[in-house]
Amino acid sequence: MKILICDDHKIICEGLRRILQQLPGVTLINEAGSAKEAFVLLNKYDFDILLLDISLPDKSGLDIIESIKEQHTSTNILMLSIFSQEHYAIRSLKLGASGYLSKNCSSEELLIAIKKIYNGGKYLSQSIAENMALHLDTDFSKMKHEILSEREFEIMLKLVKGMSLIDIAGELSISNKTVSTYRSRIMGKMGFNKNTELARYCIENNLA
Repeated sequence: MKILICDDHKIICEGLRRILQQLPGVTLINEAGSAKEAFVLLNKYDFDILLLDISLPDKSGLDIIESIKEQHTSTNILMLSIFSQEHYAIRSLKLGASGYLSKNCSSEELLIAIKKIYNGGKYLSQSIAENMALHLDTDFSKMKHEILSEREFEIMLKLVKGMSLIDIAGELSISNKTVSTYRSRIMGKMGFNKNTELARYCIENNLA
């Protein structure tokens, strides 16, 4: 089994590597710190599993799922994120991922998820699956945030958390002007004028 870890935090990669080394039959574990690095390694090796973080310095992990699946059909993607909301899991699976786990999961659950995905299955943590079941009647395709791009959605959540444009720009390695443009675009698409309206919407729809 060949596994690629895509996460820009070295300490996370090191921890994951130690856990993955417990798996029998693992012949290669490689690390990428960005989407660009991930594609370079994916083109070089035939990975069975990709552990993909949502928040990467150059692109959102959600933005590259479809491209990865188109170019590397045999690579199964397991999303790892600090976000545990079912919305992210739904978007990930729709885009082609085989599973979704919160980074708060145990090492045992991570290994179980990898084994299941490697054998052709899908995996969601129990808590996420239960939350998804509670929202089976919700038509996400008709919700306002569904018209946002992945980057716009990511920035929306940072705005809702109270982050300033400067802080968001620094975290995403883009200019303040670019963040401001994204904010205007988000507000226009969703029909809001103030961050408080955006925050209320996200809270009401279990996005924040």
